[in-house]
Amino acid sequence: MKINPTPHVFQIYVPRRQFLRQLAWGSAMFAVPGLFAEQLTLTPRQTEGPFYPDKLPLDTDNDLVIVNDSVTPAVGEITWLGGRLRTAAGSPIRNATIEIWQCDSTGVYLHTGTSGDATKRDRHFQCFGRFVTGSTGEYVFRTIKPVPYTGRTPHIHLAVKIKGKKELVSQCYVKGHPGNEKDNIWRSIKDPRQRESVTIDFAPLPGSKTGELSARWDLAMGLTPELA
Repeated sequence: MKINPTPHVFQIYVPRRQFLRQLAWGSAMFAVPGLFAEQLTLTPRQTEGPFYPDKLPLDTDNDLVIVNDSVTPAVGEITWLGGRLRTAAGSPIRNATIEIWQCDSTGVYLHTGTSGDATKRDRHFQCFGRFVTGSTGEYVFRTIKPVPYTGRTPHIHLAVKIKGKKELVSQCYVKGHPGNEKDNIWRSIKDPRQRESVTIDFAPLPGSKTGELSARWDLAMGLTPELA
């Protein structure tokens, strides 16, 4: 059982699978005021890097905080990460599969070669999730705020698959985190607009009584004619 958030309040408990498919943050999350006067800044391509799971978990839905039907949540600052996937011209990209993966609160990935002590991995954190974009290109995940580990600033990996092919790989970062300036991958993004587009706020979720956060990460990508 899960809680279904709206932009302002928490609603009643609903069955987990129903929650995962029907989840929406409403107009406050996905509304786009007016038409686009210019092309959107393309989300920068970044290294897939470690550690995309070398063995996917049995549970690959968009709620990384609860594994299967467990009642024990993951350790960490629960965060609702979402936004819209669009073309550079602003058109929504529907039916694309978005994947995210990240380390748990101890800095351990779901990978046999992970850095950190794998014996300390939080078994209640999924580490990986998927979501298929809706009619306006929207996507959403419930996860935890990323944490740093040796050599990296906090980040969440993301991949976009269209028609089964991986068309974009990127990462997002915590706005204002002091580790960003020391992170070689963050610094490798030379275009200030692109760097800003992946450096996002993790802010208190309105109406949350449990200290949950929300983070909006809008994505824009160029598409070849056969994929558009």
